[in-house]
Amino acid sequence: MTAPRDITPLLDPEIMAALAPLNLRFGKLSHATLPKVRSAMAGLAPPSLSEAVSRVDHSVVDRSPVTVRVHRAKSAQGLLPCIYWMHGGGLVLGRAVGDDPRFDDWCPRLDCVGASVEYRLAPESTYPQPLEDCYAGLRWLHAQAETLGIDRNRIGIGGSSAGAGLAAGLALLARDRGELSIAFQALIYPMIDDRQQTVSSHWQDPVWPPNANRFGWDCYLGGLTGDAVPAYAAAARAVNLEGLPPTFISVGALDVFADEDIDYAVRLRHAGVPTELHVYPGAPHGFDALTPNTTLGRRSRGDLDTWLVGQLRIR
Repeated sequence: MTAPRDITPLLDPEIMAALAPLNLRFGKLSHATLPKVRSAMAGLAPPSLSEAVSRVDHSVVDRSPVTVRVHRAKSAQGLLPCIYWMHGGGLVLGRAVGDDPRFDDWCPRLDCVGASVEYRLAPESTYPQPLEDCYAGLRWLHAQAETLGIDRNRIGIGGSSAGAGLAAGLALLARDRGELSIAFQALIYPMIDDRQQTVSSHWQDPVWPPNANRFGWDCYLGGLTGDAVPAYAAAARAVNLEGLPPTFISVGALDVFADEDIDYAVRLRHAGVPTELHVYPGAPHGFDALTPNTTLGRRSRGDLDTWLVGQLRIR
């Protein structure tokens, strides 16, 4: 089956209009351009943040040295549930501070603690180092839960894009090592299949096209190919999905990851994992973050919030 080369005519008009002035160029990512893209992203003006939320960076030395940024409403009391988050960026871009606005919103409104991990990026750090960074941060959260005001029985994980892919791998790793419990996983358009064999993986997504996706995977896998790629690196390769925590997956219908994410949700359900899937028509990759004021952007965030509220209340 031949996939369409250009999905622009299928894009939601409101999202397409909101994307136009952003002039995204991730399709030109390469080893030569990566430093410039990182520099440009670092030069963006920081968002204004709430005085009602504290943010403390903790240096963690475990199996990996890593920094975990802990967010908590200053008015919060007692042991609270925690959302441990991994940022997006195709495994080669992004920083944990990019999720500060997310926790400025969630911590007081959802009455939770937030934690974001500064995992090392590819290509400087290849699999399994970034994933082990995420595991080390989660292990530290469990060990320090009471000190941080966290209910260790209600620590869930999540992420967006590459961060959601890391979260999916982290859930598999935690299940199999049997050291740490995870209450839930929220996977926002997760990057979970390096093989790029689905129809949607060849669509010219205006945000994260196939060549950018290939670059990110190649940087992360560091030469691993074919059957040598473990499921912890690319969760779509996992055969056994039993025993994973309740899962939320959302993705745009025009995202390059749409097929792999929908298939993962179906297989989770078949494995007996409580799973909620949302697919948004006319939406490309990253639409909720890049076009937050569109109808679909608001709807997707509302759907995630509703699901999180239900998970955070479970004791």
